[in-house]
Amino acid sequence: MATFLYRLGRFSFRKRHFVALFWVALLALAGAGAAGAPAAGNSSFSIPGTEAQKAFDLLDERFPGASADGATARVVFKAPDGQKMTDPGNKAAVQDTVDELSGGTEVAQVTDPYQGGGVSQDGTTAYASVTYKVPGMELEESSREALKAAAEDARDSGLTVEIGGDALQAIPETGSAEIIGIGIAAVVLVITLGSLLAAGLPLLTAIVGVGIGVATITALASTLDLGSTTSILASMIGLAVGIDYALFVVSRYRAELAEGREREEAAGRAVGTAGSAVVFAGLTVVIALVGLSVVNIPMLTKMGIAAAGTVAVAVLIALTLIPAVLGYAGRRVRPAGEKSKLLGGGRAKDKADKPNMGTRWASFVVRRPLAVLLLGIVGLGAAAVPAGSLELGLPDDGSQPTSTTQRRAYDLLSDGFGPGFNGPLVVVVDAQGSDDPQAVFQQAGDEIKALDNVVNVAPAAPNKAGDTATIAVIPDAKPSSVATEDLVHDIRAVGADIKDGTGAEVLVTGATAMNIDVSQKLNDALVPYLVLVVGLAFLLLIVVFRSILVPLKAALGFLLSVLAALGAVVAVYQWGWLSGLMGVEETGPIMSMMPIFMVGVVFGLAMDYEVFLVTRIREAHVHGEKPSQAVVTGFRYSARVVTAAAVIMIAVFSGFIGSSDSMVKMIGFGLAIAVLFDAFVVRMAIVPAVLALLGAKAWWLPKWLDRALPNVDVEGESLAAHDSAAGKDDEDKELVRA
Repeated sequence: MATFLYRLGRFSFRKRHFVALFWVALLALAGAGAAGAPAAGNSSFSIPGTEAQKAFDLLDERFPGASADGATARVVFKAPDGQKMTDPGNKAAVQDTVDELSGGTEVAQVTDPYQGGGVSQDGTTAYASVTYKVPGMELEESSREALKAAAEDARDSGLTVEIGGDALQAIPETGSAEIIGIGIAAVVLVITLGSLLAAGLPLLTAIVGVGIGVATITALASTLDLGSTTSILASMIGLAVGIDYALFVVSRYRAELAEGREREEAAGRAVGTAGSAVVFAGLTVVIALVGLSVVNIPMLTKMGIAAAGTVAVAVLIALTLIPAVLGYAGRRVRPAGEKSKLLGGGRAKDKADKPNMGTRWASFVVRRPLAVLLLGIVGLGAAAVPAGSLELGLPDDGSQPTSTTQRRAYDLLSDGFGPGFNGPLVVVVDAQGSDDPQAVFQQAGDEIKALDNVVNVAPAAPNKAGDTATIAVIPDAKPSSVATEDLVHDIRAVGADIKDGTGAEVLVTGATAMNIDVSQKLNDALVPYLVLVVGLAFLLLIVVFRSILVPLKAALGFLLSVLAALGAVVAVYQWGWLSGLMGVEETGPIMSMMPIFMVGVVFGLAMDYEVFLVTRIREAHVHGEKPSQAVVTGFRYSARVVTAAAVIMIAVFSGFIGSSDSMVKMIGFGLAIAVLFDAFVVRMAIVPAVLALLGAKAWWLPKWLDRALPNVDVEGESLAAHDSAAGKDDEDKELVRA
């Protein structure tokens, strides 16, 4: 592989006009497609194979025109102190609002609170339900404005009016913090590479890669039903790895220049060595992201594949566009150790032979490996403790900041109608095969009413055919509570008994039931996903490092870092530690897909640093150094760059903490803290400590397996042989001339 990539690097350097034109044309093509495509909506959320989804699909089939997937809004009214919502003036204001809302072109139905039981028992609160013909993210802005205007008109009459539901759902914004993250990355690149121009190359190429990836996602969003957060997450991961991969190639290029090689040769060798590590590091990220499809949640699968595609583009850019741009830069990119005049270059070096920080740190770890190892494990173990209290759920209006109208509407409904009112359960009774459907509907309602934690059971509402009915059930507890989850299981147990006796099927759906089912599905998929992804990456790393213990150490180190990161997420977003600093206005359960998403992404990113760091160590060992000295040599050449890459990735991920979307905010924090733990504790401390303790045994591989494995030559041994052959040819030519 090293030889192929070496030739690719030289070709890209030499034919830079062609390579640059290709990538610019690809960016323009993707941009044109994105410009002409309809805006991304909210990806339809489905969880195949679950009871909640089956019931939802049955509703769509048996109640045509009911807009089961349409946006909903609850306009909540509260009377002034001392008044009731049944007072004539307040009642007239509500009726005017209902009439005003009913005139919308996208409105399917508006429920009058005085006819649909929408007034609280104490008479102080009422609500009108609005159902739309299209999903929330597809609503015209005029419909949202009409909804807000109707609420404002009601406020003018003296009522307190708030709006809940997904009709006001907006495309999430990342805020200015993302720009700050990129700015920090730029500063780190300048310090690391010692040149403004050299620092600009990774940023430029990463932006090109992310531009292509995000533009492609935008162009295909409507066709493939990609959600608005898909492009945000793809840009988050693509930008981070794009900068890192480019940084490693540029750093190796400067190192090759420092050894006296010509620029084209240096570009070829940089791609042949660092590029090989980029390929395998990128491959582990792609495996981890594409592996999310085993969960069988379409939204998660699409997010993973879209992000994986952006990572693949970042790898290709690092292998081709980076050497091409280096060709354009020429002598303005200086050899390693030299800085531009603007940054202090050209001055005499006071201590040219002084060991760098990476050398000093590795030497310290090699001298005290056991102490460093124990300290790292204990520290990560302590950080992981909060993960034992992990509570999973999906965000609803109750997790919104108190400054939003959605959250205020949620609180008004909880106060007026009880905490369970915000999470009603929809029971679907399919009595198509029953002799007496009406009797089945009555039996189901009566048995559900007798269960604990039930406040109200509405009369069954059959369809036109009379063979299917819906029963609305109001729990006693809030949607995310254990009591509500138990109630869902109790209703399903009742349904199983009814099916045995009558043949009718009783299914539970609604947002609360969906949340419970998706959490269970994610929990069930976590172990198979870990086995698949870690297993494939373990095999891949055996091929890369030609070792059994090094990949095993890499996998165990990853588990430590991801558990510690989950602990930090729980501490901040569930317990509320440092919540003010992180912009967390409301604590609550951790998003259900957070653990499995973090496992996938963090595993891929963790293997990045493992590959970049350990290949340099193995390279030194392969070239004859003793194991402990190879660790020091590897750190001398790679610690600075790996540290810079980690800081850049942390800065980029941290930028997304400023997002308006709670899911993106939580993922940004989780990935940033995971990279911090993995890069600085696991890879920079635990890895060298373990390698120092294992010595030569770290590189042990059974002879039969050594013969069976393909030689991918990540360390560039074939390039060293190429050097020897080239040197011998030069000697022969000199002899002929003599």
